Amino acid sequence: MKRNILLITLSLLILSIGLVGCTGKTPDKEISKTDDAVLKIGATPVPHVEILNVIKPKLEEKGIRLEIIEFTDYVKPNLSLNEKEIDANFFQHAPYMESFAKEHNIELFNAAKIHVEPLGLYSKKIKSIDELKDGSIISIPNDPTNGGRALLLLKSKGYIKLKEDAGLEATDKDIIENPKNLVFKPIDAAQLPRTLDDVDAAIINTNYALEASLNPSNDALLIEGSDSPYANILTIRPEDKDNANIKALIDALQSDEVKEFIEKQYKGAIVPVF
Repeated sequence: MKRNILLITLSLLILSIGLVGCTGKTPDKEISKTDDAVLKIGATPVPHVEILNVIKPKLEEKGIRLEIIEFTDYVKPNLSLNEKEIDANFFQHAPYMESFAKEHNIELFNAAKIHVEPLGLYSKKIKSIDELKDGSIISIPNDPTNGGRALLLLKSKGYIKLKEDAGLEATDKDIIENPKNLVFKPIDAAQLPRTLDDVDAAIINTNYALEASLNPSNDALLIEGSDSPYANILTIRPEDKDNANIKALIDALQSDEVKEFIEKQYKGAIVPVF
């Protein structure tokens, strides 16, 4: 009798150990499914956040959870990247990134070209740029790179002439010919659409034009060509250029799926460059 009790006790003990072993494995499997790598990406709403939302499912399949942090200005995304509050940002072109990095003494890295957002001139007061009168006021981006880009757009169409050495960060001081005596009013890029009621025209970045329900293809009186050198890029810290998750992000952003989305969604207002 005692022997039977002993055998039963041993059997229960062995069974309980086996059950503990089983329950010990289950949480590990659950953790492996939910403990995905997280990439925090800073981006401006249109079109950058919209494009990032397209690739979210593809990255999740690879165990990468994309966390998108929206910014509405051109300063905080780079500062947040430098401070390691985010892992990358997607909102700017290379000349702006290089200028910003130099000005703030930080290191940023151009990881990939994604698309071009042609800079355009818009107006609520005229239907053709030729209707600009003597002394007309034009608001332009107040950051050096995009401000220079706006002047270069007008130069390329023959409305002003700049010094030969003006460069990408040209200012109104570099203007040597201005037949219509155009007056340039530098404004924060995000606020440019709001100036349209107060100025004769405004040169606006496409992302902010789209947010203001302006269609670059239909509404712009003057627009950069698709060969613009100002491609929007994915920006990271230099030490992350070989990071596997960053490489997966680049592959997703330069996929056929994203190219098709850009072409269908923006109908030429934004042009893929990969």
